[in-house]
Amino acid sequence: MISHVYIGITDFQRALPLYTVVLHTLGLQQKFCDVSKPWAAWQAPGQGRPLFIVGAPYEGQASPGNGQMIALLAPSRAAVDAAYAAALQHGAQCAG
Repeated sequence: MISHVYIGITDFQRALPLYTVVLHTLGLQQKFCDVSKPWAAWQAPGQGRPLFIVGAPYEGQASPGNGQMIALLAPSRAAVDAAYAAALQHGAQCAG
């Protein structure tokens, strides 16, 4: 049903390492990365869709959405904990 989710980010060079380590920790593999565009996408191994994409927003600005949530499946609670720890180590902040 879902083809892809696209998250607009304004600092691709800073965001790419964070998303790379977190999504890898959750078992996703990078499908592509084009720093000239800039954008990158990940997917579950052996699956064509859905894609999780981060990149420059179409209109040039990204702002947090109120009431929006994207939840990614994790293979275990340990994977969730590892992804959370990796995110914090790469500059993410806890929102509570």
